[in-house]
Amino acid sequence: MQKELETENPSTIIRLAGINQIGSEDPAANQLNCDLRDIPWLQDILAENVWVDWQVTYRDVIILDVENKVVDVYNLSTYNLANAANYAELKSRLKAAAGE
Repeated sequence: MQKELETENPSTIIRLAGINQIGSEDPAANQLNCDLRDIPWLQDILAENVWVDWQVTYRDVIILDVENKVVDVYNLSTYNLANAANYAELKSRLKAAAGE
């Protein structure tokens, strides 16, 4: 989706990234996630504790506004992106949060 957003609007401010949960660190799995995707894959750490601060549920997409404040959450277990309507809905929410 990141490439699609950039193709549609080369000046988009939308940036997608994955954040792995503390306790789920597996160097081989993290490397595989990096190799199979074209978005950054980050590892949460106790000093940041993003999953706790944002009250993340597994497979949540946390949508931030232009001030990096949480404005929406879209769960990919509930709304599988293989469904075109779900994909379009997430994309629409991302654009709305970015003011696009």
